[in-house]
Amino acid sequence: MLEKAGLRLDWALNSLSVLSFFALLLAIYFLSQELFQKRAVSVLACILFLFNGSLSFLEFFNKHPISWQTPLDIIRNNTFPSFAPYDGSNLVSAFWSLNIYTNQRHLAFAYASFLILILIIYKASRKPKRLDLNKSLILGILLGFFPFIHLTVFAMMELSLLILFLVFKNIRKRLFLIAFVSAIIALPQIIYMGWSGTNTGFFHPGYLIANLTPFSFIRYWFFNLGLAAILFPIGYLLAKKRQRKIFLPFLLFFLIGNLFRFSPEMAANHKFFNLFLIGANMFAAYSIYRLWKYKTVGKIAAIFYVFIMTFSGIIDIFPIKNDVYAEIKDGKNNDAAQFIIDNTPKDSVFINASYIYDPASIAGRKIFLGWPYFSWSAGYNTNERFGLLKEILESSDLEHSCLLLKKADVNYIEVQNPTPIEGIEINYEFFKENFKEIFSSPTTNINIYDVNLSCQ
Repeated sequence: MLEKAGLRLDWALNSLSVLSFFALLLAIYFLSQELFQKRAVSVLACILFLFNGSLSFLEFFNKHPISWQTPLDIIRNNTFPSFAPYDGSNLVSAFWSLNIYTNQRHLAFAYASFLILILIIYKASRKPKRLDLNKSLILGILLGFFPFIHLTVFAMMELSLLILFLVFKNIRKRLFLIAFVSAIIALPQIIYMGWSGTNTGFFHPGYLIANLTPFSFIRYWFFNLGLAAILFPIGYLLAKKRQRKIFLPFLLFFLIGNLFRFSPEMAANHKFFNLFLIGANMFAAYSIYRLWKYKTVGKIAAIFYVFIMTFSGIIDIFPIKNDVYAEIKDGKNNDAAQFIIDNTPKDSVFINASYIYDPASIAGRKIFLGWPYFSWSAGYNTNERFGLLKEILESSDLEHSCLLLKKADVNYIEVQNPTPIEGIEINYEFFKENFKEIFSSPTTNINIYDVNLSCQ
């Protein structure tokens, strides 16, 4: 909508991302400030969020032995030391660095909204008059529109309302009203989005841990949480009873993420753990703050803990800073995209020759199958659609091809030689002989065929 209003696309996306990430930092700061009434704890909670506390720095030194060049190795590094499960390892996961927020741009806004909700509830638990009937209704309505923003975080909000309903007796009626109103508004959205087209086992203990045992579970989470695994329980024990109650939803997310599977991609459960970590880091920050009070020894220990808990995050900043720069030709610099813009209706559907940066996508048209990973991980049956795409592009029967194309409501076929889509061998001669060609690019070897003119 911002782009359509005239704002350049990169500014439209990045401005929302910047504001959302800033809102998340503010939410972490003010929630921890409200909990512990110490500015030092709030600042430290933000630092621990920005610089993850995993033990991935051990893997970095495994690849880059310590030497006088170590600072330069860190500054020049352009890959994350640990990126499980995508790097072939099964120890420190890819989801604790800021990479998760540079990729999933809507995640920071969703988490910020969650923390603001928790902040409002915690304040109301201390002074119930702050959350009157009107505010409760407004909050319920706002929450009700959240499934389209982030369905998983909406579910976490509803679970948190249930937990806090049980522990904060003085505001139970208000919490019930918020949950009830939000659920009524959200239900049509959830029904509209539908259910997963892929069946997966719901009970899946151990998250990404191979050969689950008590030892492997403890080892995995110690390497992924680092010293926070020790410090947040200490901070929890040192906290007051009302402060502990706020941590219960975060703890529940850790348990859910380790026990259940909600999509074909088990790694997607990281959303539960990222939010759990935000809460755990607040209590770890409080633990370090209390340690700082113990004279010189406590101060030295606190400095050491902060260094260990941020060192991996410091290393992980540089792959983001040193990320590759790529230039994508669009509009008049891309002959196929410009042809599609000038000569096809805006609601056209294309059988695409590539997944990412396909000319039809650049032109703002719909493609039959985008990069399957995201749709597959959300529960859509991309294998079935890939099979249909393969059948159409490898076909040698005009009548059968036209039947499939009309059934799929496709307007144009786009083929590229060679095709970037792995696993498909396009029957180029078949399309050239049987379909009406409306565009051919000598530079990119892309041909576009009109389905309506060819299948009459």
